[in-house]
Amino acid sequence: MANSKRKLIAKATSLENATATKDSRTEKSVTEKVSLVARDCSMLGQFFRDCMGHELSNFISLSRFTLWLQRPVDGAALGIFRMLYGAAMLIDIAEERGGGQLDVRFGEPHHCHFPLFNEIGALPYPLMGCVYLCMWLGAWGITLGFRFRASCVAFLVPYWYIFLLDKPTWNNHSYLFGLAGTLLLFTQAESYCSLESWLHPRRRSQYIPYWNYFLIKFQFFVLYLYAGLKKFSVEWLSGYAMSNLSHHWLFTPFRQMLDSETIDLLIVHWFTAVFDLSIAFFMTMERTRLLVTPFMLSFHLMNSRLFVIGMFPWVCLAEVPLFFSPDWPRRIWGGESKPLLPTQPSTEAIKQPGILARLRTCLILGYCALQLFLPYSHFITKGYNNWTNGLYGYSWDMMVHSYDTLQTSIQVVDNESRQVHNLNPYAFTEYDRWTKYADMAVQYAKCIEENLRVGQPAAISNNISVYFDIWCSMNGRFQQRSFDPRVDLLKAKWSPFESTSWSLPLLTELNHMRPKLRTIETEVLAWNNYSDVIFVADFPGLTLTNFISPDLINCTLTILEGNVRYRNEMDPEAYFLTAGKSIGLESNITHLVTTIGQRPASYLFTYTNKTMMEQGITIDDPGSLAKDRSVLPLWQEFQQRVINYHQFLGHIANCLLYLLYDVPIPLAVRERD
Repeated sequence: MANSKRKLIAKATSLENATATKDSRTEKSVTEKVSLVARDCSMLGQFFRDCMGHELSNFISLSRFTLWLQRPVDGAALGIFRMLYGAAMLIDIAEERGGGQLDVRFGEPHHCHFPLFNEIGALPYPLMGCVYLCMWLGAWGITLGFRFRASCVAFLVPYWYIFLLDKPTWNNHSYLFGLAGTLLLFTQAESYCSLESWLHPRRRSQYIPYWNYFLIKFQFFVLYLYAGLKKFSVEWLSGYAMSNLSHHWLFTPFRQMLDSETIDLLIVHWFTAVFDLSIAFFMTMERTRLLVTPFMLSFHLMNSRLFVIGMFPWVCLAEVPLFFSPDWPRRIWGGESKPLLPTQPSTEAIKQPGILARLRTCLILGYCALQLFLPYSHFITKGYNNWTNGLYGYSWDMMVHSYDTLQTSIQVVDNESRQVHNLNPYAFTEYDRWTKYADMAVQYAKCIEENLRVGQPAAISNNISVYFDIWCSMNGRFQQRSFDPRVDLLKAKWSPFESTSWSLPLLTELNHMRPKLRTIETEVLAWNNYSDVIFVADFPGLTLTNFISPDLINCTLTILEGNVRYRNEMDPEAYFLTAGKSIGLESNITHLVTTIGQRPASYLFTYTNKTMMEQGITIDDPGSLAKDRSVLPLWQEFQQRVINYHQFLGHIANCLLYLLYDVPIPLAVRERD
């Protein structure tokens, strides 16, 4: 018994020792893991601190993030941005806001507008002049920093009203200008370089909360990031969106090493995609900011030469200094700045943020989430989706899609007399974006009906139908119809939340033929200096009616894919053509090509321009059309801006004279057919 007890005691002691050893090893393993995690977190925090210049701990809770947003910084850099933004808007009002063409846009009673909400309408021309005057005075107030809040409201209310009034004028930078102005309204951007700070120096503190900077910087961060994300698509990276830019003088150094097609692909498309996607991150990181700033400046300066995009490059250039120290203007002009308050406040030294501060932070985060969501919200607003997703303007898909419209025809059918009237497509508008978006096509058709009803032409009754037949190409594809020409747009169904059945889809199944189209075009252009080619694709059951001008000779129709039935107005006999077949076409008559079968047909027309041949004008020599154009036409651009501003101020004066003294307003009249 004694031996048995001793054995049991020894066994129990052994088990206790083993358990203790195991617990010790487990505790040591947990300690090592915790140590590794802590080291990783420390390394991550150090990396974040070195790259971004901020502590990672500022983003782990709402309270810490609120304190980070609330921390005081110098308002000098934001004051410079406010001043430059206001100056850019003063120029923009006379240009892209249409101030120089105020009489054409709002002076004609039959002019068609395309509002986002049909309840929005244009005011009478004299009152629209007052709207522009209010916006102009508001822009002056923003620039000078005088009555800043009131000036922002005076600028923004007319700006957004004019913006929402005409969807065809929408673009990404106009949307950006409105957002930037709206954000400035809630900031203290008048604290530096403003009449307010000069007239009332004691009321204005040098320091403003950091969230004033954060909102503006975030908005531009989204601009670059999403512009890059939208470019990382097959559509852009294939190199079809921006063709022939390599011929611009800016790319002369690259032409010494690369051919034009390689420049268009590698530099214009691939490099731009990488640049847009990465530049905002590099500008945010302190270690790379100085290195990439020359690239940022060069990029926007090049854009100002390559494209007609108004004040967009200059507003982006004005925003670049916001990524640097907030007090840089004082350091440059004042020699030195006052010492800043601590940039990393501790919760021990500063009390926890109040409910209003937390609410403000939640509103800021909500705005950021909205801006991140909107560019990909097209699954909700399906009615605005056509060949591209959504209305152009808030998706940041800049330059991703380029269009070439070949033919636009509008037929007004009198349902009582059965007479067909061809209407000038631009009789009631100078825009052409309605040719690609179903919502605007419906609006234009109804505007045409209203104008014809008001005008009461003797040959047309009130019972009419309106049909659009529009042919355009996107990114080097075939010319194809955008809408079903058999649908009466006055009766067409459209909803912002449902797909549009009569909006014809983009024929993406023919994308594989785009390289072949380039090859064929090169071959045709090589025939002589006066030859050209048009590529067409059409849907089953639809007929292309094509009148060939007497100026064209050696015209040929060649089928690439599918089956068609061909005839002309002089010969009732029809010819059935399949892939690879060709037929000669006579000039000065109408030809009809009907797609038959179950799938789309693609074909091409080749021709020689006899008139250009006789006059010695070549088709493939763009230099002959721009030989007198200067490389850097800064003086010409300045003169044009002066002319625009002179016209704008003249329109404002005419409107005021009419309202005050009933002086008649001289109006420019658009020619109509």
